[in-house]
Amino acid sequence: MIRPASTRSALPDGDILDAVLRGELRRRRADVAAVDERLLPLIDRLLRFASTGGKRLRPQFLWWGWRAAGGDPDGPRAQAAWASAASLELIQASALVHDDIIDNSDTRRGEPSVHVSVGVNPAILLGDLALAWADDLFTDGAVALGSPAAAFAAWRGMRTEVIAGQLLDLAADGSAADARQVNRYKTAAYTVERPLHLGAALAGGSAELVTALRGYGVHLGQAFQLRDDLLGVFGDSAVTGKPAGDDLVEGKRTLLLATARDRLAGADLAELDAGLGDPARVQRLVALVAASGAPEVIEDEIGRELAAGLASIAEVPEPARTALTELAGMATARTR
Repeated sequence: MIRPASTRSALPDGDILDAVLRGELRRRRADVAAVDERLLPLIDRLLRFASTGGKRLRPQFLWWGWRAAGGDPDGPRAQAAWASAASLELIQASALVHDDIIDNSDTRRGEPSVHVSVGVNPAILLGDLALAWADDLFTDGAVALGSPAAAFAAWRGMRTEVIAGQLLDLAADGSAADARQVNRYKTAAYTVERPLHLGAALAGGSAELVTALRGYGVHLGQAFQLRDDLLGVFGDSAVTGKPAGDDLVEGKRTLLLATARDRLAGADLAELDAGLGDPARVQRLVALVAASGAPEVIEDEIGRELAAGLASIAEVPEPARTALTELAGMATARTR
């Protein structure tokens, strides 16, 4: 049976997460300074990137997985749960630094990407360092929570899935089937599904609860990525921090693009294919994608995935169910 969670309202205070994350980054900065203080400008660039901006959704999903499994927000173990949650911001920093290099993306969160700021080779190493620190911080939290084997197994699974998803993205052929598979592992698994799994496992959640949370995570994570696909073409650059149509300039093989290609033909399809990667033609490409009707198809799919995700948590105890419903709205109706 699903274990009941204690009663408490809505989403947690983001200041707690930020305090844990910034404290850990200060400690790790001191570790690097002990090696050689000349490295600090590079480290400070990583620290600024990891500690500012971002939606902080992954840590909140871990927190609510922990709460759903009976974690006490006022108890002595809450700080350890926050430490494990904060580790997800470091693994996200690692993924984004490397992703921007792979995609040749010059901007992130309204600023030059890390590799543009410090160079490609240092950025690769900074991304590696963030991943190592994520491992350390998650392990510290899990050990303080009793080192549950199921949590470490979920952590190992998440790391493999996100990198395998990135490799699949490089190998994908641009088809809708490949785009869905990339979404499943590059985004959905480590954005929603595995954070919830991690949180529940850290609190000793039942198999029934883990199944419910992971079902929600699979559907919501894919809806999250589909919203990203739309924002990558039609988003307001002042809000997203990336140029409008950036996904088309980068030639990303998204489900939105695959759907547009399936719905276009003849000269329009040829023009779309020929223009991918060309910044000078981005406005025309955006118009072609819009005219194909693909955005409406993707919006409908977001709605279906959202509904399926919410149905998966129908029996998850309060207040976790209410919080996860709120987070679902934030993940799918966002503008950045």
